[in-house]
Parts: sequence; structure tokens; C-alpha cells
Amino acid sequence: MKRENKNSSNSQKRETQDNNKRNRKMQNVAKMQSGFEKNGVIFQKDMELELVIEDLGVDGEGIGKAEGVTFFVKDAVLGDRVRVKIMKMKKNFGYARLIDIIEPSPYRVKPRCACYRQCGGCQIQVLDYRQQLKFKENKVKNNLKRIGGFLLEEEDGKEILNRSSQEKEACAVDAAGSEKEPEKNVGNEQKKSGSGILIHPIIGMEEPYFYRNKAQFPIGTDKNRRIVTGFYAARSHNIIPNRKCYLGVDINEKILDIVISFMEKYHISAYDEATGEGLVRHVLVRFGFTTREIMVCLVINGKELPFGEKLVEELRKLEGMTSITLNVNEKKTNVILGEEIINLWGQNYITDYIGNVKYQISPLSFYQVNPVQTQKLYETALEYAGLTGEETVWDLYCGIGTISLFLAQKAKQVYGVEIVAPAIEDARNNAKINGIENVEFFVGKAEEVLPEFYERGMKGCLQQDGEMKGEAVKGMSGVEGMELTGGVVAGGGAGDMLHPDVIVVDPPRKGCDERCLETIVKMKPGRVVYVSCDSATLARDLKYLCEREYEVRKVQMVDMFPHTVHVETCVLLSKLKSTKSIEVKIELDEMDLTQAESKATYAEIKQYVMENAGLNVSQLYIAQVKRKHGLIERINYNVGSGKAKVPQVPLEKEKAIEDALRHFQMI
Repeated sequence: MKRENKNSSNSQKRETQDNNKRNRKMQNVAKMQSGFEKNGVIFQKDMELELVIEDLGVDGEGIGKAEGVTFFVKDAVLGDRVRVKIMKMKKNFGYARLIDIIEPSPYRVKPRCACYRQCGGCQIQVLDYRQQLKFKENKVKNNLKRIGGFLLEEEDGKEILNRSSQEKEACAVDAAGSEKEPEKNVGNEQKKSGSGILIHPIIGMEEPYFYRNKAQFPIGTDKNRRIVTGFYAARSHNIIPNRKCYLGVDINEKILDIVISFMEKYHISAYDEATGEGLVRHVLVRFGFTTREIMVCLVINGKELPFGEKLVEELRKLEGMTSITLNVNEKKTNVILGEEIINLWGQNYITDYIGNVKYQISPLSFYQVNPVQTQKLYETALEYAGLTGEETVWDLYCGIGTISLFLAQKAKQVYGVEIVAPAIEDARNNAKINGIENVEFFVGKAEEVLPEFYERGMKGCLQQDGEMKGEAVKGMSGVEGMELTGGVVAGGGAGDMLHPDVIVVDPPRKGCDERCLETIVKMKPGRVVYVSCDSATLARDLKYLCEREYEVRKVQMVDMFPHTVHVETCVLLSKLKSTKSIEVKIELDEMDLTQAESKATYAEIKQYVMENAGLNVSQLYIAQVKRKHGLIERINYNVGSGKAKVPQVPLEKEKAIEDALRHFQMI
């Protein structure tokens, strides 16, 4: 009976809480509908305001304030005085639509593209290019400060970066450059140099137009059922008719003219997303900036293109035409490309160069869209890696091997990991055509391949020369390409693979998985080079690494996508090393360590840990823990002078050993 009463009481309590929550929600909705009041002014939907744009948001939208209330205004530029209409009100801010530009900003320029505002592909084309670069620099710096917990300081007119603790504390640097101790230790006990890291000025483009080597044009029909192509309107799948994009190469327009004329002449239908009917979905164009080779790929809702030979006949007239293919995508999805490629004419790929490395690029290949800036980005990554020809390097999220092959030119051995199997096939082929043999590629998720390889490797048998027996990597789930030669991982000693000199990461926008970052920390590379396309997740991941014995050394931004809000960032992190020493005066009559050490033998400690924690610990682990607590330990002459790594005590066993030392009153 008591249990029934208790359940009934809990049920009534939950019902009351739910009712209160619903009432509060209804009150908030009513408040938003009636308006938001601030300083006697009621702000509500459809209300018109005059604003001065004081800042730009992360997506390039203008930010202005009225009576202390912040409004986000798409298409407004820093410095504009504008008239806007409120579209939506939140608790402390609102969204407004630009109605009129009362007084244009001195940074506002005339856009080349007549439909840029509808398209949404060039979010900040109306902003002067120098201001675009400044906006992107500030975006990265703000994310490093706000998300990463880093501090920016001024030193001799240059901006420098210091790592702050979670309490926003930083090491101070005096005028002579010597370090001063922070007021209190950081939670992770990270040692800080206190020296600033110069954030280099962003690398912009001399000609920030016509830089894209790839374009994907949707095909559809207008309200009069005429075939149209162009780009999707912002946040929709409504096609804005436009065959000339000022970010793409000039040849795109000619190709689209040929394709649309062909479809009209031979009554080839356009795909309808609503019904799933129609044939031609997209036109994909790739262009080699160095080779001048052209690829045209039609994405179709089927496996055949009627009168395809007629299309080939017209496209072949274009100088540089190299590859004409079909991509089969019969799924009702917004994913552009399917998996099957059908050749209509020529090769299934084009070639192009980044630096002196040659790449074969298929319709499905991931390849950076701005080759001019890509070379600058990769040269920065190569510089930050600091390779001399003796290093082992892991390249995570390697794609078709673009960065891997760049690094392999100066590294001893490079290992690349990528989840997309066709990309790895391209990577291996690219290595072959360049005659690069000191690189291997594995298929799998970086956050699975690297941790599993490391965990199995540490459990494997390490020989004195640092090589790992084949059994240690057999059966790794999700890892394709772990070739075994003579019982040893092909390409070099696994000891080098387990403890590389450099790890390079170039993750997608979501950043690195935490398990991947955790393994990077365990592998203890001397340098980590992080290439990022999203500064928010970059800042998050840098914070993780800097809380675990790494520090940021250099930051370089590269404008890969002019007239958009996106920016690439390359960061060098180095493993922290303790360079400090302190003098400690020990009075032996106050601290008899020899006596403490003799209170229990290794066998007694091992027995205590087994009986109380169920763990089997080695003498090496006990010695490491005793040394950590300052107990006298003699030199271990069995460590050897080769590349073999001394295993470190796991945290669980460390705590169990410490419990034993406390039991025997040794600590």
C-alpha cells in the first residue's frame, strides 16, 4: 500500500511539473507574439527599425542593436545604416530582413554576380575583399578565445596567442621574455612556456574570382516547364537560374549551354525531386588548373542516356575535354552522387598537380576546390611538420592522399587513413604514378583505426629493434590494408608506427573524434599538425590537446573560399617538455626514504594488489609508482638503448599500487 501511495504521489508530482512547463511555454509564446519589451519599446514581428551594423556574425550576417536588443540581418555589411523588418523575436535577440540601405558602408562593394543575394553561395561578396580577410581572421581568433580558452595579447604591435586555463589564467611574460609563474596551477598541471605564438596574417588571393576547379549544377524545370540550371537558393532546393558563376571557371558556362541544348533538342527530361521522376539530376564539371583537362559527368536517375553519343560529339569540340561520364543515382535523396560510374568517352578521370605531385581525380574523388590556395596550405603543413627524412608520420582523414604524398617527399615513412574505400584506391594509385614508395594507406575510420592499432600494438610483442610481430595487428576490425610481410607490418617497424614523430589531421567540419585525440596523446608525437575547415571544432580540439601536454606553436589561416564565410586554418602543436629544475634541500633525519622503501618488498606489494584489487602488477610498474612519489629507486640497467619503448603503468594499476604503498605506510 505504501509503494502504491508513493507511486501515485510521484505521478501527481510529474503531472504538476509537466503542466507548469506547458504553462510557461504558452506564456513565452504569447509574450513573443505580443512583442518583446526593452526600455519601454515593444519589439514584435513585422516591426520596422533603423539599425547601424556594428559587427558581423559567424555566417556573415550583419549585427545591429536597438535599445540594447541585438538583431541579425542577412546581407547587411559592417558599417551599413539600414532599414529592416523584424522576422522573428527570441528572448534577448531577433532576426530581421534587410529592406533598404539608407547609407552604405565604405566597405560595401558592387557584387559581380547579379543573383548573389538569392543564391546564397557567396554570402559576403558585397564586402570588400580586404575586409573579408579581416572578418575571417577575427572569426578564427574569436573561436580560439571563446571555445578554446586561449588569450590574445599584444606584443610589439603583433598579435600573439597564449593558452589560458579554464579560469582564464595565463602565464605572464616580462619585458625580458622570462617566464613568471601563474597564480595557481592549471587543473591538468600543464606546463606553460608563457611565450606568445604569433598568429600569422591570413593568406589571401591576388585574384579572388574563378578559383574553383569543381562545380555541381542542379538540373530542373521552371514554372513554365522549361529546363533550367544554376544553384539552389539559400536554405532551399529552389533552383536560381544562372549559368555563369564568378567563382567557377569560364568553361562551365559553355558546358551548360551544350548540355541544356542537347536536352531540349532530344527531349531529355530533367529530374523532379518532388516526384522522383525525370532523368538528368546534376551536371558535374572538374577542371585541371595545371593540365587544363576537363571532366563532364552527368548525374542521372537511370543507367542510360538516350542519344548520349550526340552529347559526346558536342562536348568533344571543347579544347581540353578529357573525360565524359555518367553517374548513376536512382535514390530519392538529396545526396548528389551515386556510386556507379559509366564511361561515355575518354578516361574516367582527369589529372592535375599540387606542387610537383600529380593526382588522378575521378568524379567521386575528394579534391580541394581551390588549387592555388591548396598549394599554399599544404606547403604550410609541410613546413610545420619539420621533416628531415628520418620521421614517421601518420596522416589521418587522408582522402586521396593529397597531404600524404606531399609529406612523403620529405619523410621516412607516411601512413594514411581514410574511411572512403574508393579514395584509398585513388591514394594508392596516386602514390604509384608519382613513384612514391614510402607511403601506405589503410581503409577505416581514423577514430577506430588509430586507437585499435595502438591498443593492439601495445599488447603485442615488441622486439628490441622496435618491430611488432604480425599477431599484434591480425584481426583488426574495420582496417583494410594492414599488409603483413614476414610477420612484420609492411613499410617499417611498428615501434615507429606506435610512436610517430608527426601526426597530421585534416578532419571534416565536425572535427576529430575524442577517441582519436586520446590516442594521439598516448602516441606522444613530437609534433601535431592540425588542418581545419571549421575553426569552432578546431578550437575545441586544440583545447583538448593543450590540456594534455601539448602547446600551440603556430597558427596560419588560408582563404580557400573567397566571398564565402569559410576559412582553412593550419596549426602546429608541439609536445611540452619540462626544462625547469628546482633545488630541494632534504634533511635525512627528517625524511628517511631508505627506511620507507624497506617497509614492504615488491612481492608483498604485488600480493596486496592481487588480493585487494584483483590486478597483477609487474615490478616495473611498482618501481614507476614509487619513483613518482619520491621513493629511492636504483637505475634500471635493463631498459636498453634502442628504440624500444618502456611501457607506462595504466591508471587503474597505478591507483592500486598507491593503495598498497599507503597500506604499508610508505607514502
